Amino acid sequence: MNSLRKLAVILALLFAVLVAAIFAYNNPDRIAIDLGVVRLESVPVTIAFTACLAAGWVFGLITAGAAVLRMSAERRQLRRDLRLAEAEVKSLRSLPLQDAD
Repeated sequence: MNSLRKLAVILALLFAVLVAAIFAYNNPDRIAIDLGVVRLESVPVTIAFTACLAAGWVFGLITAGAAVLRMSAERRQLRRDLRLAEAEVKSLRSLPLQDAD
């Protein structure tokens, strides 16, 4: 099963490389990019596309990482609260009953 997963990943990567090569072949044009503070002249479309894809990927990693960190902090807090609640229940169970008549 593990080798099948590796094969699927390799095939997916090869497919992505093939699609990128076809895209680069079909779009040999150069474009000008204005970023507001700097203007880049004569940038290949494939480089611009790849840079935008990489920037989006990095932004996604950063936001997902922030969400994971927030969830792990919440998990630590919940575990701490659970330990306190379990200690309180244990101490209440050891108390004698008042209305046991």
